Amino acid sequence: MRVQLAVDARRPGRACEDFAVATPEVLVLLDGSSAPDTLDSGCGHGIPWYVRRLGAHLVARLTDHPDRAVAACLADAIADTAALHGDGCDLANPNTPAAMVVAARLRGDALEYLALGDSLLVLHPKQGPPRVIGDNQRFPGGEALRRQVWSTVPGTAERAELYLQYAIAVRAARNTGHGPWIAAAAPQAAEHAETGVVARADLHGVAALSDGAARFTDRLGLGSWADAVRLLAEAGPAELIAQVRAAELTDADCLRWPRGKAHDDAAALYAQL
Repeated sequence: MRVQLAVDARRPGRACEDFAVATPEVLVLLDGSSAPDTLDSGCGHGIPWYVRRLGAHLVARLTDHPDRAVAACLADAIADTAALHGDGCDLANPNTPAAMVVAARLRGDALEYLALGDSLLVLHPKQGPPRVIGDNQRFPGGEALRRQVWSTVPGTAERAELYLQYAIAVRAARNTGHGPWIAAAAPQAAEHAETGVVARADLHGVAALSDGAARFTDRLGLGSWADAVRLLAEAGPAELIAQVRAAELTDADCLRWPRGKAHDDAAALYAQL
């Protein structure tokens, strides 16, 4: 694989909660599940710590165990990372550090892939339109509250209160069987990831994007998925994120494009096969 990647924090001086890494055979992208600062996680490590360790463990598992299914490697990596927390962390806390996950692995003539949460993997085929995989753990029960958040002005107390209510509702439901599944401390979440295999010969490449980068198409409408993969292949992930940032700056109040944050952490990766 020939890989390009870019990661950009939503604002200068703030630790990025997205993470991307690649080897000649494996790519991994994680998007940390951010929460209001007032919401206790029961853990002193934080989301940036979590995504980097989960990402490193997942790359190692995918590389060292090529015969093990990608979802099983994710389950192992979740367990490995949970073991690093120590006795001072309450992993049963519903706000324990967590992340969306995209992963892919070349194995012989095939590309194996996995997506869990609202980050996306996009297959760039030699024939036909791109195939978008992911955003598979939506939370219908919180959709009305999320749209209430979007209807308020960024930076106001009203938005902060509604966002807190939404965050609490999502975390109470996730990884329980009554809401979305996400990589946190429970290895069984990996069983709910979307997985598959595609022939390498059928692909130009494969892309992975956190939701902050996927805004190019699914929130800001700057182009189709065909436009997005073409931009990634020809100009690279940094250019796609730059175009997202430029559009966001024209709509700081989130009026033209309703969204939870004016800017979000963004990570994008493109691998030419």
